Amino acid sequence: MAKKKVSSKEKSELIKNLVWNPKHVFEVLKEEEKTQVESLSQKYLEFLSQAKTERETIEKALNLLEKEGFSEKGNKKGYVVYKNKLLFAWHQGKRGITEGLRIVVSHIDTPRLDLKLHPLFEDTDLAFLKTHYYGGIKKYHWVAQPLSLHGIVVKKDGSLIKVVLGEREDEPVFTICDLLPHLSRKVQSEKKLSEAILGEKLNVLFGGIPLEKLDEEKDLKERVKLNCLRILHQTYGIKEEDFVSAELYVVPAGRAREVGIDRAFIGGYGQDDRICAFTSLKAFLEVKNPEYINILLFMDREEIGSEGNTSAKSRVFEKFIYELIKKQGFSPTPDVFFEVMANTQAISADVTAGIDPNYIEVHDKLNDAKIGYGIAVNRYTGHGGKYMANEAHAEFLAQLLKNWDEDGVVYQVVSMGKVDEGGGGTVAKYFASYGMDVVDAGPPLLSMHSPFEVAHKADLFMCYRAYKSFFRH
Repeated sequence: MAKKKVSSKEKSELIKNLVWNPKHVFEVLKEEEKTQVESLSQKYLEFLSQAKTERETIEKALNLLEKEGFSEKGNKKGYVVYKNKLLFAWHQGKRGITEGLRIVVSHIDTPRLDLKLHPLFEDTDLAFLKTHYYGGIKKYHWVAQPLSLHGIVVKKDGSLIKVVLGEREDEPVFTICDLLPHLSRKVQSEKKLSEAILGEKLNVLFGGIPLEKLDEEKDLKERVKLNCLRILHQTYGIKEEDFVSAELYVVPAGRAREVGIDRAFIGGYGQDDRICAFTSLKAFLEVKNPEYINILLFMDREEIGSEGNTSAKSRVFEKFIYELIKKQGFSPTPDVFFEVMANTQAISADVTAGIDPNYIEVHDKLNDAKIGYGIAVNRYTGHGGKYMANEAHAEFLAQLLKNWDEDGVVYQVVSMGKVDEGGGGTVAKYFASYGMDVVDAGPPLLSMHSPFEVAHKADLFMCYRAYKSFFRH
């Protein structure tokens, strides 16, 4: 059979109609949309600079929710805060609850250093704070850089004291000292990267001036520690025993910044996953008359496997849904609950790894996320043979992407790294266990889980647009 010759025009049509041709977001945006990108980026920079803990993120979100008429006693527009670390907000849609919900869930915990229960000690006239790292960190990232102290102290009388120290220009910062290269050959340089700095050596330099002593106080010991305690008591009214009932975190000091000569990127701490919290919150607030009941969820403890009563594994989520069912005039029986869940669609709003050309050996260039190419849809996460993963069904994914095409969302459908290089998980599998359709979707990051993660402004904008589209349909 003779081969039919294909003209150049026909080839162009074939390429246009049949070949997947992803484009950079800035090649697609109109000029007025680029202005919107910049406006959103500036708001996000401010949010990211101020919300460095779960409690601070919840506080910022509540301020915005209440300005838009959401309240704890609201019926059409309301919210519930649980343990100051989990937020469940809803907005009544045109359809009843048994037709399902539209949920966007993100996590607001981030890798950090927690103070130990008895953190303060003195050695060679230097005071330190002992820490216990939280989540997946590379320990060498945390040495020799400015750090701040964020959190709360709850005293035995029930009073709560907020602590933020090291963020203002007139405040001191803290640091974890590293070993000079002249002496580090055996202690660090000849070891594996993961072993060069031990978790027990992540001690924060906290003070160095001894408390003055009188002549008769010759045996007064640990005077630097005592002076630090004196300052803490004068400033915050706390004593050493109050560390036990405190939640004090060591995080990078300073504001988030624009990155690049063209200001294309945003760099800062905690973008995994507060970039999704910010964009989903903004999208949630802007959809005024949704089709379905919209649910905005901020959850805790994702970085350590979603353990604990403020996490996606907690059954407190069911309680919130039961209360919502009752508000709709239904009895919250198992039959009603699972009817709601079966008709519900959700986005697990979480970041993914962007391709870094400096480490291309761990990436699958055909399938991994490119920075600046829009929101990244991870049909499945997990590791190896898709273990510990939710995988979105084809019908749900096709409908979602159709809606996004119609609403001008630039997206990419991706995996994360080569099959045997590792992997990661999200909260998607815990929500999928209720029977709802769930997919992971969020921006790609560079330097993920470091103290200075990097996101592209274009991807930030497309996340906001994608979540808004999802809430609308």
